[in-house]
Amino acid sequence: MSDKKDELLAKAKKPAEDAMRLHPFYRGKIEVNLKSCVRDIGDFAIWYTPGVAEPCKAIAKNKEDVYKYTNKANFCAVVSDGTRVLGLGDIGPEASMPVMEGKALLFKYLGGVDAFPICVDTKDADELINFVKMLQPSFGGVNLEDIASPKCFYVLDRLKEECEIPVWHDDQQGTALVTLAGLFNALKIVGKKIGQVKTVLIGAGAANICTARLLISAGMEPGRIIMIDSKGALHDGRSDLREEPYKWELAQKTNSARVTGGAAEACKDADVLIGLSRPGPDTIKKEWVESMAGDAIVFACANPIPEIWPWDAQEAGAKIVSTGRSDFPNQVNNSLGFPAIFRGVLDVQASGISDTMCIAAAEELAACAPDGGMDPEKILPTMDMWEVFPRVATATAMKAIEEGLARTELSRDECYEKAEAFIKRAQDQTKAAMDQGFIPEPPQE
Repeated sequence: MSDKKDELLAKAKKPAEDAMRLHPFYRGKIEVNLKSCVRDIGDFAIWYTPGVAEPCKAIAKNKEDVYKYTNKANFCAVVSDGTRVLGLGDIGPEASMPVMEGKALLFKYLGGVDAFPICVDTKDADELINFVKMLQPSFGGVNLEDIASPKCFYVLDRLKEECEIPVWHDDQQGTALVTLAGLFNALKIVGKKIGQVKTVLIGAGAANICTARLLISAGMEPGRIIMIDSKGALHDGRSDLREEPYKWELAQKTNSARVTGGAAEACKDADVLIGLSRPGPDTIKKEWVESMAGDAIVFACANPIPEIWPWDAQEAGAKIVSTGRSDFPNQVNNSLGFPAIFRGVLDVQASGISDTMCIAAAEELAACAPDGGMDPEKILPTMDMWEVFPRVATATAMKAIEEGLARTELSRDECYEKAEAFIKRAQDQTKAAMDQGFIPEPPQE
């Protein structure tokens, strides 16, 4: 087992080594390309002055025509203040740029969405809110990213209420959506129902608070959820939580048994353990997993190192183990969610993203897993299964239409065909650019 662990540890380090080699080679991951023809310089009179004045006048008469005459319907802003970047903390907006560019790459390749990294030099929540609101004329949607907790809750709640376009915080909603999808299949494998399981969530930051909310919306019994923060289990006797409204809200709903102590006490006889906390290893102890119920499910999703190595969780008795890493089975990867979610909401020009839309997307994502989601090491699809994205986009769009949040109504077939066309175009363009050398091959190690 020691040799296997050494091999897996070496494999786990490889992406970071390659990242430091290839980022300076490409000096960025996205660029702007044209989508309209330029047959000769005469076309400039169409795309710019004087011809461009006509669509401008049309939009001035009817603001909604901006979706007809421009690419707003496919533009997404990826906005961050750099205050909580991956597991690295407050490293600033410049240092967050590689992440936001990577996000934009995934938006384009997996969802056909034209996304722009916008790293903002402010830590003031109200300034950030006002900045995002001022972006609305240019963008069909906004993806918030890597904003510190609890500020991120306030920012998202305000923007969802005050914006005319969908605003999404991927660290909250994206993580929750993909976790829920994986849990749907994991519970199916072990023969347990979502409304009957005892669930422990280690970490009470943005991701797990939103995950708890979505789990409850999807049918999990609130009283059977126990959340753990740095001071122990959340419960309604914790007077210190009254100053933290988002934690306090959940403390009053969850942990009906009023379990006190920490993770060791909470994990006894638990069916599900979801870690979205401090990177490991050993943030989650083997003995905690050993104390769980039979056929235990463990999601150890901290990055870059999971709270417990998968092999340690399995040795401790876990039936199904997920992490946030692509080099281990069952990756809980937000990239399975946000490109498709935005593809769906942009295609119907939705005004928002509701919890029920997220649940519909999670159900479709779970349905896309290989072997009907019954393989303990394949409870989620992988990013190379391109058909997942138009399917999840369609489920999202149809729920938006059903809830009256869509500006444009399409049939299910029209939604799928539109999403498929955008995604295939983006991937075919990338392949053509690589084949023709516009995107060079990376250098040899």
